[in-house]
Amino acid sequence: MSETSDWQRQIDEVWSRADELGELEVIRRIDALAAERDEHDPLALFERAGARDSAGLEREAEPLYRRAIGVGLAGSERVQAYIQLASTVRNLGRPLESIALLDQIEPESGELRDAVVAFRALARVDAGDARHAASDALAALAPHLPRYRISLAAYAAELAASA
Repeated sequence: MSETSDWQRQIDEVWSRADELGELEVIRRIDALAAERDEHDPLALFERAGARDSAGLEREAEPLYRRAIGVGLAGSERVQAYIQLASTVRNLGRPLESIALLDQIEPESGELRDAVVAFRALARVDAGDARHAASDALAALAPHLPRYRISLAAYAAELAASA
């Protein structure tokens, strides 16, 4: 097992026990594991941000997410960091910035596209655009339905047109 995969396994173990450990203990353990890596390691920064975000410490999480992205966080974790950062800034009262972050990452979101759409819908509601938020959410949901896909997609388009 490589050093990185062993480290990630330990991180995953902390997250799997988060409910029983409690927020502060999760932060302590994630920070301890992050300290094993370079201070500019994007995965370590991302995990530290996530631990704080999960504990409701958005103001502490935001700069860590930004540093993780800035030093080259890649792959699925990069998309997750954008989603989590967008959620954080929305919770801090900046829904338009949240929407911009999600718009920026959407082209590379892949399997996480529906999560991008869902979090953007929340930000749009906070920004006062509930009709557009509902349209986006319904359009993302429609392909997953066993029936009524065409109808729901049409209603979503109708909402967007009237937004």
